[in-house]
Amino acid sequence: MSSRVRICDIVRDVAERTPDAEATVVDGERWSYRELNRRVDQAARALIAAGVERGDRVACLCTPHPDFLVSLMAAASIGAIWLGLNPRYRLSEMAYVLGDAKPKVLLARTAVDDRSYAEDLVALAAGCASLKMVVILGEDPICAGAASYAAFTAAGAVVDDDLLRRFRDEVDERDPCMIVYTSGSTGKPKGALLHHRGVLDFCDAQNALWPTSPLRVLNYFPINHIGSVIDASCPALAAGGAVIFMEKFDPAEAMRLTVEEGCTWWGSVPSVLQMQVALPNFDDYDMSALQLIVWEGAAIPGDLLDRLLRIGPPMATNYGMSEATSAIMATAPTRDREVLAGSVGNAFPGVEVRLVKADGADAETGEEGEVWARSGYNMLGYWRRPEASAETLTADGWLRTGDTAVRRSDGRYRIVGRIKEMYKSGGYNVYPREVEDALESHPAVTLAAVVSIADPLWAEVGVAYLIVEPGTTIEAVEAYARTRLANYKIPKRFVLRNELPLLPIGKVDKIALKALAREAFEADPTQELTNS
Repeated sequence: MSSRVRICDIVRDVAERTPDAEATVVDGERWSYRELNRRVDQAARALIAAGVERGDRVACLCTPHPDFLVSLMAAASIGAIWLGLNPRYRLSEMAYVLGDAKPKVLLARTAVDDRSYAEDLVALAAGCASLKMVVILGEDPICAGAASYAAFTAAGAVVDDDLLRRFRDEVDERDPCMIVYTSGSTGKPKGALLHHRGVLDFCDAQNALWPTSPLRVLNYFPINHIGSVIDASCPALAAGGAVIFMEKFDPAEAMRLTVEEGCTWWGSVPSVLQMQVALPNFDDYDMSALQLIVWEGAAIPGDLLDRLLRIGPPMATNYGMSEATSAIMATAPTRDREVLAGSVGNAFPGVEVRLVKADGADAETGEEGEVWARSGYNMLGYWRRPEASAETLTADGWLRTGDTAVRRSDGRYRIVGRIKEMYKSGGYNVYPREVEDALESHPAVTLAAVVSIADPLWAEVGVAYLIVEPGTTIEAVEAYARTRLANYKIPKRFVLRNELPLLPIGKVDKIALKALAREAFEADPTQELTNS
C-alpha cells in the first residue's frame, strides 16, 4: 500500500507537503507538522548520542501527550523498538515489563496528577541492568540519577545529518518498531512485536475504510494501548490530520474538546461513550462537525447505540487485537442498526479470516469457530517468547486469536466468546491469572480465583473468590491489590469463602464459579461485597 518505509515517514511526508498544518494539540499548545518533525529529528539525534542502536529498546512512561509521539517516531526512525508504559502501572508491573524488554533508555514523567514517580524511577534504574539513561520529559522535576530532556537533546547536537540519515537508511520496512504488552493465559504479560510495514499499511487501510476529511481525533487512551498508538494517533497523522490529546479523561471535558476542536472522528470503548452520553447537558453539545462515530473493544448496549444513532453521522465498529496490529474485522460506516448491533462487519481490508472448529475443520456459515487471521499486519511474534509465538502463529502465517465467532448468512461476522479466560473491562484486556498471581502474593491469601460477569457500564468486570487466613478482610486484600495492579485490573467484587468448587483433577472449577458469580451479582448489581 504505502510507499513509506518507516512509521516516522508519515510525519516527514506531511511536513514536506503542508508544513504549517496542525498535527497535535494539548492544553491549547499546538504543533504544526514542521514542529513535530523537528522534534522527532531532535529526539532521534539525542537517542543516537545516548548510544541507542538498531534493535535496542526505548521505553516511555507518559500520559497521552505529543511527547509520547515524539519518542515513538524518533526511536523507530533509527531502528530502535519502542514500548509505552501506562502511568497507572504499579512499580511491580513496570519492573516486569522493563525487565522483559530490557530498554537502553527510559523517557518518563516524574509526576502525573497527585502521583510522584521519582522513587519508582530510581528503583527501576537500579533494578534494570540494561537501562543506561533515564530522561525526564518536559519540565517535570528531575529525580536522582536522571537527565533533563533539555540536556538529553542538547547532547544530540553532535549527531549530524549524515549520521542520522545512515541510521535511518538501515531500517527495513519489516523491522520491528514497537512492543505492545498484552497478558497471556499464564498471567505474565507478553510483548507483541509490531513492524513498520504492518503499522503503515494498517493506517492506510483504516483511513480508506473509514474516510474522514479532515481527520481530527481526540486521544485520551493510555500510550501502552493499541487504541492510542495505532487506532487513533497514527492514522490521523497518516491522513495529515490532527491528534487532540487529553492527559486525564473527564466526560465533560472530553465533550468540550470534541466540540471546540472540531473533532470529526469520535471513537472510544462503549463504557466511556456511555459516560459522555449520560452527561445531563449532552444534548446541548454541537456535534455537527462529526463525520464518524466508532466504538471498539466490546459490544455496544442497545440503548447506547440508539442514542448515538440520533446524533446523525454514520457509525462503525471493529474486532481486533494487538497481535494483529488492531482490526481483524470491521464494519464500513453505516447507520444500519442491525449491522452495528449484530456484527463486527467483514474481514478488514487485507486480512484473510478463517473460523476453525475444534477438530481443525473450517466452520460453515452459522457454525462457531475460533477466529484465525492472516495478513501483512500480523505481529512478527512475541518478544523473547518463541514457544508462545509458535502457539499463536502457524507456520503458514495464521494468527490464532483464541476468540470464537460465527459467520452470518450475509457474510458478516458475530463474535461469540473467548476460548481463553481473558475478559474486557472498559475496553482493556484483563487476564484472571495475572490478577490471581497478584492477589495470591498477599501473605494471607491462600487461593484466589477470578471470573468475569457482565456489567452494564464496563461490559465485563471481575469477581475474585478468595480463601484467606482467619481475620483477613476484603478491604485489606483490595487495598493490597491496588498496590500491585492497575485499577482496571482490580476485581469489582471480592468474596471470601472457606472452599472453592474443584474439578476432579483438583483445579478450581471456573465454570461453576462463573455461574455462582452470575447468580449472586447479575441479578442484583447493587449487592454489597460480602464474606461468605
